Amino acid sequence: MFNFAIARLPRIEFGAGAIKKLPDIIAGYGSRILLVTGARSFALTDYWQSLLDQLTHRSMSWQHCTVAEEPSPALIDNLVKTYADQPFDVVVGIGGGSALDAAKAVAGLLKIQHTIMDYLEGVGPELSYQGPAIPFIAVPTTAGTGSEATKNAVLSVQGENGFKKSFRHDKLVAEYAIVDPDLLIGCPPDVIAANGMDALTQLLESYVSTKSNAFTDALAISGLQAARDALLPLYRQDGLQLQQYRGEMAYAALLSGITLAQTGLGSVHGLASPLGAFYPIPHGVVCGTLVASATRVNIQSMLQREPNNKALAKYLHVAEILCEKRFIDPETAFSALLDLLTQWTSELKLPRLSHYGLPETGLDKIVANCRGSSMKTNPIVLTDNEIKQILLERL
Repeated sequence: MFNFAIARLPRIEFGAGAIKKLPDIIAGYGSRILLVTGARSFALTDYWQSLLDQLTHRSMSWQHCTVAEEPSPALIDNLVKTYADQPFDVVVGIGGGSALDAAKAVAGLLKIQHTIMDYLEGVGPELSYQGPAIPFIAVPTTAGTGSEATKNAVLSVQGENGFKKSFRHDKLVAEYAIVDPDLLIGCPPDVIAANGMDALTQLLESYVSTKSNAFTDALAISGLQAARDALLPLYRQDGLQLQQYRGEMAYAALLSGITLAQTGLGSVHGLASPLGAFYPIPHGVVCGTLVASATRVNIQSMLQREPNNKALAKYLHVAEILCEKRFIDPETAFSALLDLLTQWTSELKLPRLSHYGLPETGLDKIVANCRGSSMKTNPIVLTDNEIKQILLERL
């Protein structure tokens, strides 16, 4: 627990109004900028026009591209080819996880002109990335993936022979993460639900990961407390404290990105890779719909096969955090935790996997392709039947 190394993190500017610092921060890197945003939402806000006005006032030049969905290798290669002759000083990603991952990958490849397939884990030649990368600034507009704090860009090819893999290196970490909770204003409820449960799942899986440590545990606990207090009220748009709830969820998502980058994740994210590759299931939906069943199977498997596994005590602590009460015995705590996660999944209206076309006959293929990097840090090595049970509960 007290022997650990912490990989590189961005400089973090957090708080309402932090977006106003972006023009000055950009100016610190130069005057030629590539702006990568989501398809529409940020460009429809006053923040976008204000940013462009500030850049014009500083006599800066920029190019702008949009990312409408989870980025593919083909999209990244096309963007790199399009801007190959542009001597950018900095790449700025503004948007959800897809926009940030795309910007991160483009920043890593513009100077070296390789196809991203050369570097994706588990596919292609898996060349060692040497850089150099163009400085990258991350500005999240959703509270979920924590991509602003990680060193990996997730790329997807969807379909029968699809994959979902990471381009990962310390050189890809953002120079700055500018996290302004006010950018969450207008985020629709289904996006709040899916992204919020993604952050919650990342915090939970980081906390029970086989690579967790005292440093990451402290952050994960703090993030779980924030998500507990804010996710459902923000989803419901309850009361007069929406600004506070936005801040707490932005904080939880940021911490989830920091912790996952240091510890790895678990079975939910192991399954998210093939599910998102073979079927059109949004990543946050996978996390939200599976976290209760995956937690149930992890706990049951440890009780049966590894009753001394230290993660059981951590699950008990998570139960006390999320349920806000002390429990007299572990069995009661585990039951309360599972009931709470199941209740949240229901209240947040997270669809079942079959909603996206996954049939029971397709489960074996998902199980056969789920043992990537995330599954390797799950607190217990699950059997194929146990993994299949996770999926069956939410089919």
